[in-house]
Amino acid sequence: MENLKKSVAKKVIKGHSRRAFMGKLSAGALATACLPAIARGSSKPLLIREFGKPAEPSEIQYKSVTAIAEMIREKEVSALEVVQTYIARIEDVNYQLNAVVMECFDRAIEEAKKADNEISKGNVLGKLHGVPLTIKDSFMTEGVVSTGGTIGKMNFVPEEDATVVARLRNAGGMMLGKTNTPEFTLIGGVLGVNSTNNILYGISKNPYDLNKTTSGSSGGAGAIVAAGGAAFDVGTDWGGSVRGPSCTNGIAGIKPTSVRLPRTGHIVDYGGLFDSWQQPGPMARYVKDLDLLTPIMAGPDFKDAAVVPMPWPDYQKVDISQLRVAFFPENGIANTDPATIETVRKAAKWMDEVALDVTEDCPRELLVELGTIRRELIIGDGWQWLKRATERAGSKTYGASLRERLENQGAVISTAEYTKLLEMQDANRSKMLQWFSQYDVIICPTTSSPAGDINSGYNEESRYMDNPGESYTKPFNTCGWPGAVVRCGQSADGLPIGVQVVAQPWREDVALAVASYLESKSGGWKRPPI
Repeated sequence: MENLKKSVAKKVIKGHSRRAFMGKLSAGALATACLPAIARGSSKPLLIREFGKPAEPSEIQYKSVTAIAEMIREKEVSALEVVQTYIARIEDVNYQLNAVVMECFDRAIEEAKKADNEISKGNVLGKLHGVPLTIKDSFMTEGVVSTGGTIGKMNFVPEEDATVVARLRNAGGMMLGKTNTPEFTLIGGVLGVNSTNNILYGISKNPYDLNKTTSGSSGGAGAIVAAGGAAFDVGTDWGGSVRGPSCTNGIAGIKPTSVRLPRTGHIVDYGGLFDSWQQPGPMARYVKDLDLLTPIMAGPDFKDAAVVPMPWPDYQKVDISQLRVAFFPENGIANTDPATIETVRKAAKWMDEVALDVTEDCPRELLVELGTIRRELIIGDGWQWLKRATERAGSKTYGASLRERLENQGAVISTAEYTKLLEMQDANRSKMLQWFSQYDVIICPTTSSPAGDINSGYNEESRYMDNPGESYTKPFNTCGWPGAVVRCGQSADGLPIGVQVVAQPWREDVALAVASYLESKSGGWKRPPI
């Protein structure tokens, strides 16, 4: 452990004793700042406090999922009115964003009418009764074309929903349409285009600046939620595909702990070498909605055999005054821009007001090692895993990015080398967990910069799916740790900057508690100019 500690850059910002914390509290410094609590190893009563919450606009299309659901249950507004408002918003903005690529408005309107009829009888369909949503086009959706961005599925209409989609609809959610994704959620469509795109539906754009990227692969989801065209969406995260778009589009999102949510019905589903890397996750404008949505989708479906039936922890019972926080504003791998660095430092200072201990610490050498292993595993079989995906989808024509990989396969390593990489990956994950045992939560960038230009030109490194800017998210896919994103700042030209909050396995409550506190300090999501 001593050698491990020497391999990281470490700086203590401030270590708070319990006495010092209570002194601050008595002085009134924390009047609005502390979350409810689970004391570390203590049987003391929970320390419950409220802190400031982001104000929700009066317009229904910008309200939280939680508020919309309550308003419908209390008959303050009808499900039909809400659905029609969101449809109108999509029609107002989507021609510029190209975020929603397939709509099912008529069905949603009919379902909303039925939902209102049930409310009139005193029946509530579920926690999401009447709430409008969109779904990433990589999920299978009953009766609605589901392509995964690949031409082999351009006319594919599934007979059933993906598991997470079915659970949301069974809870009363109203699906309005599908949102854009790169081919197979992994590969962009056009070489040199820096945004979610594919050869079927084209390029999605950022609602804060139409010349900027949405990130990916849940880029259509991030854009339409930020713009008020959906109350929430569900993305998938293989290397940052929920967290990156949440950051660049200024919303909240979470990648849960690996194998908490089923992948059944996703175009890149369960099984295979990279099984544990991928997780579905909700994307919404407010952190509290992530807590509402994730447990609805979680738990075994008896198809995805890896899913673990873990209980969902209550983030409102986390005592942030007892948390040990590690933060790093840059990792020494990506060229991180000054505004992002400053935003992370600001978030660390906010945590320093309330947490037990805040330490600047980055396991850089472990991150470099993990990134190298991941890259070699991805390309080590000559992209045969990706070729099999195209064959299963029936795709004979691909976007240029995918074609470039399949036609220039590169060297295939031996079985012995491949199995050694798998052993190295597991050893690294163990070392990462040992490092993390000193802390409860990590605060770091989500992306190396705010949204970049769509017309950015070809990046040679991207052919290996190894963009250095993704070094802030990919390690936590490999480790399987939960990570939430919340907007905490913006660039000089008004582009959102989201901070990533990573917790130990199965402790989404800690990630959401910290994200919620940071949201209360920063104000979180802000309405885009579109």
